[in-house]
Amino acid sequence: HMTIPCPPAQTPHPPKARTPTRGFCLSAMALGLALTGCGRLDEVGRAPAFTPIEGSNQHHSIYAARLPITEATKGPGAPASLWSSDRTALFGDRRASRRGDILTVVIEIDDEAEISNSSGRSRSGSSAMAVPQLLGIPQWIDRATEGKGWTMDNAVSANGDSTFSGQGSVRRNEKLTLRIAATVVEELANGVIRIEGEQEVRVNSELRQMLVEGYVRPADISRQNEIGYDKIAGARVSYGGRGLVSDAQAPRWGQQVTDIILPF
Repeated sequence: HMTIPCPPAQTPHPPKARTPTRGFCLSAMALGLALTGCGRLDEVGRAPAFTPIEGSNQHHSIYAARLPITEATKGPGAPASLWSSDRTALFGDRRASRRGDILTVVIEIDDEAEISNSSGRSRSGSSAMAVPQLLGIPQWIDRATEGKGWTMDNAVSANGDSTFSGQGSVRRNEKLTLRIAATVVEELANGVIRIEGEQEVRVNSELRQMLVEGYVRPADISRQNEIGYDKIAGARVSYGGRGLVSDAQAPRWGQQVTDIILPF
């Protein structure tokens, strides 16, 4: 019997992975940048929308249930007395101290600073070294190098001179006056309270937004339930806005991206 060997089966080569072309990458990048800029298209033709207060710390603090008021929390005073130190009394302390209370933050910033510095430095030095006698070696070197332009009479000579001058100037002027209502959002164990305030005012198609946040001692709150910004620890004050005017003053997002990534 004759056995005829069969040729080995040829396995098909796996298809080569297609690498994205340069045009495809550029198109994907352009699409991503276009989608990034579409976030503001919903405000075209109408005024900017207010930021919803629902879900914020202020909303949670105001709507959260308070602890029940007991005789210990009412303060001193006999039950039959006409005068009480309760917060609801005529002469009671109505200053904000508990979560959910509201107080007024007075912000009056009128800062001006000017710094001018000038400095100068000058230094000069020189040194020389000669070897007239050293076991006759300088004389032997002078004879060997005669006519070549150098001698051991003045073996080493060095001179140095440096000058520095610097000037700097800084000038800053800031002025901001506003009043904003803030809410006590947290009571700390040491008696300090944390406040947050947010206010938005829309005029035509421009929305002005004011924010304030920080830590306050209840004792620093005045009898009018007000506190100055200089008595707020870790104060964060922001005054800005968004709308047609702000968009016209800000550089385009494409320009901002190129300013960051371009090395020149």
